[in-house]
Amino acid sequence: MNFKYLPILLILISLVTNSKGQTNMKQATFGAGCFWCVEAIFQDVKGVESVESGYSGGHIDNPTYEQVCSKKTGHAEVIRINYDESIVDFNTLLEVFWHTHNPTTLNRQGADVGPQYRSVIYYHNDEQKEKALASRKTTDASGLWNDPIVTEISPLINYYVAEKYHQDYYTQNPNQGYCSVVIAPKVAKFRKQFKHLLKEAH
Repeated sequence: MNFKYLPILLILISLVTNSKGQTNMKQATFGAGCFWCVEAIFQDVKGVESVESGYSGGHIDNPTYEQVCSKKTGHAEVIRINYDESIVDFNTLLEVFWHTHNPTTLNRQGADVGPQYRSVIYYHNDEQKEKALASRKTTDASGLWNDPIVTEISPLINYYVAEKYHQDYYTQNPNQGYCSVVIAPKVAKFRKQFKHLLKEAH
């Protein structure tokens, strides 16, 4: 091998790798109640590179948590999922979404009540829109839930990252009251039901 061409070869390899990574990486934005719960569940899914808590769907720019909790911003608590489509596809993420929260209760998840806790899928493109609509129809007809699904399916019009202390909340605060009473049982149920989707650590 002529080593004078090694730097060029390494650059080409890097470009191919980066191109492949960019092609496979996709985003999804879901709201399913308190974003601490939803974040904790999707962080476990194989192929999910990162999960970020944020706010979406409202009319206030850069809202604070307190503003969103006032129920006057129009925003929902959501998570932004960055996932490798070659490992986990959008339909699989939707399956997890439908099974891990109650999509039949309007503006409510358990004791968490308000429009910020609404069940919602914010689609990033027409393909996601079609898959979300089809998945909602199929799930509604499947009998998974006794009551009709009321999940909103809307285009993503904005997204704002939540405050730093909300990120990775369950992992950072496993003994906090809400985490141990509400989130831990949800995560345990998910891990039992979706063993085939878990990252190797589980």
